[in-house]
Amino acid sequence: MKNNRIEILAPAGGYDSVVAAVRSGADAVYVGEKMFSARASAQNFDEEELTKAVAYCHIHGVKLYVTINTIVFDDEFEQLKKAITIAAKADADALIIQNMGVARLAHEIAPDLPLHASTQMSVHTASGVKALYELGFKRVVLSREMSKDEIKEAAKVPIELEVFVHGALCMCASGQCYFSAMLGSRSGNRGACAQTCRLPFSVNDSKGGHALSLKDNSLVNHIAELEEIGVASAKIEGRMKRPEYVAAAVRACREQRDFGFISEKTNEILRSIFSRTGFTDGYFTGKTGKDMFGTRTKTDVVSANEKLFSSIRQSYKDEIQNIIINGNFTAKVGEQPVLEISDGKNNVSVKSDIICEQALKIPLSKEKCRAQLDKTGGTAYHFVNIKIEIDDNSSVPLSAINNLRRNAIAELDKKRTLIHNYKISDINISENFANSLPLNTNKTHATRAVVKGTKIGKGFKECEIVFVPLFSDINEILRLISENYNIGVEIPRGMFGREKQIEHQLAVLKEAGVKDALCHNIGALYIAKQLGYDIHGGFGLNIVNTYDLIWAESYGIKDVELSFELTFDRINKLGGNIGRGIIRYGYLPLMLCRNCPVKSEGINCKSCKKRSKLTDRKGKKFYLKCDGNCTEILNCVPVFVSVNEISKLRTSFEILRFNVENYVENVENISNFNDFSMLKGKFTRGLYTRGVE
Repeated sequence: MKNNRIEILAPAGGYDSVVAAVRSGADAVYVGEKMFSARASAQNFDEEELTKAVAYCHIHGVKLYVTINTIVFDDEFEQLKKAITIAAKADADALIIQNMGVARLAHEIAPDLPLHASTQMSVHTASGVKALYELGFKRVVLSREMSKDEIKEAAKVPIELEVFVHGALCMCASGQCYFSAMLGSRSGNRGACAQTCRLPFSVNDSKGGHALSLKDNSLVNHIAELEEIGVASAKIEGRMKRPEYVAAAVRACREQRDFGFISEKTNEILRSIFSRTGFTDGYFTGKTGKDMFGTRTKTDVVSANEKLFSSIRQSYKDEIQNIIINGNFTAKVGEQPVLEISDGKNNVSVKSDIICEQALKIPLSKEKCRAQLDKTGGTAYHFVNIKIEIDDNSSVPLSAINNLRRNAIAELDKKRTLIHNYKISDINISENFANSLPLNTNKTHATRAVVKGTKIGKGFKECEIVFVPLFSDINEILRLISENYNIGVEIPRGMFGREKQIEHQLAVLKEAGVKDALCHNIGALYIAKQLGYDIHGGFGLNIVNTYDLIWAESYGIKDVELSFELTFDRINKLGGNIGRGIIRYGYLPLMLCRNCPVKSEGINCKSCKKRSKLTDRKGKKFYLKCDGNCTEILNCVPVFVSVNEISKLRTSFEILRFNVENYVENVENISNFNDFSMLKGKFTRGLYTRGVE
């Protein structure tokens, strides 16, 4: 959506950062709700703090958005309901959310409260943006991995776009990282990421290395290009960073936007306040590779010293008076003096408690009156014009004029604070959580498989559906269909830059008789749905609660793979009518990377030959699965769930994922996976029993 002036959007982990952002020139601020924020380690905001922050921002003409951008479980929905209600009552300008279920609940509670799709929703295609536009979202926060040309395509959809222009850069596409969760139950999708990617990882047994640690992102110098494209908001990452960082980043963005350049002093402060051996714009410019990788060195740390912090604090220590007001003061003998002020939209009129009298000695002059009214320091306001009408030889105590000024400004504060006045409903959510699916049995559950190619054994004919890669050889797919395999296609989780090819391939395969598509993001769902496929929701959608399931059914999704961050207990308590299943076997994808870890050591694709592995500091090896566009990092051991455990679940199918296995060509009987006979070594039960924080 074309926007005349790009918004500078600042992070705030606490109230001090809100003040720093506003006084440094931010147009908007985003803060985390206390429980459901993707930065759980930040201070975040309770009801009192949020109300205070919204008031401060609105008084200064700044917007405030509240992040509720984590996956939310059913047993947390009463607290979620409260959090949404608090944000609406505080008069937040929008909610930034990850879950479609949360979006559904927010709309029920406060239908006029705007919704922004978080970067945690993994939106990286124009089709994903279009889907969210049609679902009523007001803004989409795009994935950080998108190039300039890809952002241009997304900007063709008439919806606001938000792009990260400065701050930390995760190795994995946001919303698709399960590394921290699988290794230590600290889920990135719950805001509890342990930053596993910053630990040492090497490629193919090389010594040392940080193959998952990227430099910080910085597109500050590209703000004019983003504005020209039509991006509505330039977003700064950093809710876990201190107020001085927020102030420095906002100032740099403002200078670049308003003047077309950043002063050397501001540039130096930005580099010093936080860096990982410099910054990168590699995704935006399409120059991925070794130069994007970096770590936080001793030099980076010591450059951010107290002297630097103190100098930055000085730049925002005083209140800014950025709101212009006009005034009209009237004092007539025998009447109560009146002060009227206006910001051009809101009008306030207050009367004094005293009566204007005849002056016994020195009458009130217009100059003295104006001097008292002009004392607006410490507030957001400054007068540009004050009309003063006072009777000759009249007297009004200066203290009374001061009280009028203070009372008028307080009333104007109130009017500026409450902008939206949302209608809020106290809905009953419990009726949606009733179980609808029976417990599984060996006789009723279906088996599905996701395979890495088209060379599969006869045993896979027993599967309800076998999902092969979308870009498989069409002749091989036709062969499998002719041999009575029920074939569907899995759309790649990483669709960056190849949306048109995906749409074309899906159209060709649909014509050839393929009718089922496994979709891991909203963009894939949108394309497959438009082409008339039976759409199946993949684990990448992070479906974890009953409201997610209700949304999925309403969107026309046939059935869904539940997130493997759910426990067995939570799975069994899910409501809704849509079919659902879990991944029963497979090397689970822990990361989805656009910049391949192999490139951190200067290895090119030709040398790699798609056979590389990642090794952590404990010697554990993780498979790298590359499709030429993105690389998935797979867990070091497969997940496995027994028949006995499956039989106790309220699910309708199970999924076997074969990402690296070579023996699938020889599988004669899929029922072999009902026991341990196919397991070649260690395995894990994943998060199904231990859960996530």
